[in-house]
Amino acid sequence: MMSSIPFIGEAAALGAAMCWTVTAMAFESAGKKVGSLQVNLIRLVIAFFFLSAFSFFMNGFFIPLNIDSNSWMLLLLSGLIGFVIGDLLLFQALVVVGARISMLLMTMAPVFTAVLGWMMLGESLSIQAVAGMCVTIAGVVFVISGKKVKDSRPVTKAGILLGLGGAFGQAAGLILSKMGMKDYSAVSSTQIRVIAGIIGFSLIFTVLKRWNLIFDAVKHIPAMKRITTGAFFGPFMGVSFSLLAVQNTHAGIAATLMSITPVLIIAPSRFIFKEKITFREITGAFIAFCGVALMFLSGVVE
Repeated sequence: MMSSIPFIGEAAALGAAMCWTVTAMAFESAGKKVGSLQVNLIRLVIAFFFLSAFSFFMNGFFIPLNIDSNSWMLLLLSGLIGFVIGDLLLFQALVVVGARISMLLMTMAPVFTAVLGWMMLGESLSIQAVAGMCVTIAGVVFVISGKKVKDSRPVTKAGILLGLGGAFGQAAGLILSKMGMKDYSAVSSTQIRVIAGIIGFSLIFTVLKRWNLIFDAVKHIPAMKRITTGAFFGPFMGVSFSLLAVQNTHAGIAATLMSITPVLIIAPSRFIFKEKITFREITGAFIAFCGVALMFLSGVVE
């Protein structure tokens, strides 16, 4: 059931994108120090404690046992597909075809989300909303496609499939979340998804026999500080905002608004990391935000 507060879903989606701007920088730095796979598991464990503390403070319980079993299953499946399978495919795509092509392929996530929302939830969008989605995605693509990378890799079919698999995993996870959470708390729903992610990555580390890498990573204080920051703004705040978004607006719109992180990261990259901002990035940002404005002004067909 959607909230009566105007644009709360769209605002939550933008909040998620802002949170992921912070977490992207934090995890990039931590991943270079201790490895991305280790960061994935540790961030979820830390986020689980954030979510549990918040849940106990707000609701009086650590684990959301008040949620029905069917919703638990859907949210666990959502976490497994979104946090584990989707992320693993994306990370492998980063290795095979590099960051630029991988991020370009990830811009398909809102499209997949809108299609799945129509097929599984019966959601349909107004022409203006679809136009806003297209303009926003075009702006993001324009920004990302202009980035030059020193270690550019050949574009292979395997790399493309991996990137598209990551985008589809993100979309499927979002749709399953919306199906499972119903009117339940976004924080409690996120907590269940995180539990699934922890279980999934724990199995991976057990099969690969790499728990020693986790133990080494937690001893790395600078990396742990960055992972903790990323966990707060990512799986705790960002994912909770993303579920609040899909709970209160159509999934395709929410996914599109959350996809503007590559645009939002331009400013902190300039002022924190002293990177040069190009005219292409400014133009892409302007295009993306025009698309955002179109979506906010659009009428959604129920």
